[in-house]
Amino acid sequence: MTRLGKGLLIGFVVLLALIVAGITFTIGWRPFFGPNARALTDRKFESTPQRLERGKYIATAWAGCIYCHSPHDWKAPGMPIVAGMEGAGDIEPYGDLPGRLIAPNLTPDKDTGAGTWTDDMFARAIREGIGHDGRALFPMMPYQNFRELSDEDVASVVVYLRSLPPVRHELPKTEIIFPVKYLIRNVPRPLDSSAPEMTPEEGPAKYGAHVALIAGCADCHTPQVQGKSVAGMELAGGTPFPGPWPMVASANITPDTTGIGGYTEDSFLQVFRTGKVNGQALSAVMPALLYGELTDVDLKSIFAYLRSVKPVRHHVDNSQPPTACKLCQQRHGGGDQN
Repeated sequence: MTRLGKGLLIGFVVLLALIVAGITFTIGWRPFFGPNARALTDRKFESTPQRLERGKYIATAWAGCIYCHSPHDWKAPGMPIVAGMEGAGDIEPYGDLPGRLIAPNLTPDKDTGAGTWTDDMFARAIREGIGHDGRALFPMMPYQNFRELSDEDVASVVVYLRSLPPVRHELPKTEIIFPVKYLIRNVPRPLDSSAPEMTPEEGPAKYGAHVALIAGCADCHTPQVQGKSVAGMELAGGTPFPGPWPMVASANITPDTTGIGGYTEDSFLQVFRTGKVNGQALSAVMPALLYGELTDVDLKSIFAYLRSVKPVRHHVDNSQPPTACKLCQQRHGGGDQN
């Protein structure tokens, strides 16, 4: 081999090594080879009255499964679920998504729904982010939060979903833009242990943190930039929600005076029981009446948790036009007052 040939070969090897190292220490190899997914098992969850009741509570109130996986009348007051279509799936309506995202039909219809899915397909999707077809789910499906659901809670959700009336509802496929469709393959990971059962006996704030996690409070009330939470703004609100409704941003729910510092436990519960704050109806983008189906214990525990987090002074006022906010790096009502 000539000196030039050797030089070219060495240069190629060095370049290849740099590319391999660059991929390994940046995006990793999952975008190329697929998500980290465990093999499915043949486990089945026995249907019991207790599981059916618990699963309904989780899916319809606490975790919001039915709310997200149902078509809504987005123009009607309160943006209600279309009657008879509970759990039948829908195209996600939010205006800032990286493509067309579909919340699939979870009813046991065999042609357009989950009628052919196994129990473990459901369980793996809920807590590990792998769809029934083996693809990585877009993290808008909060499976990273749902990892903290106990085995029994997951079994209960699956039992409840199996009990839904089958609804035939043809939906298009999810189509996520490049490179996001590949990058999300980095997110799922198999469960290596079972989450413990959390109960109110753990203490109001600790249990409330668990309830708030499954309910997704931080997902909506913590502003993000390029998919990452803005440092120091946990639960401080300001996230805008563009869609087929008047523009609205999430509220500050930290215990600062610009958040829920003036709330009592009773007034906090009344917001969820009535869907109103100081007599004014909340935007239905915040499904307060959905969470209003939570028990008093669970709502009081969420309040105890929120009172324990760091207060953040951050003014959000949806009655004002959106303006740039230097704190949360979003545009929301009252942003120029921060």
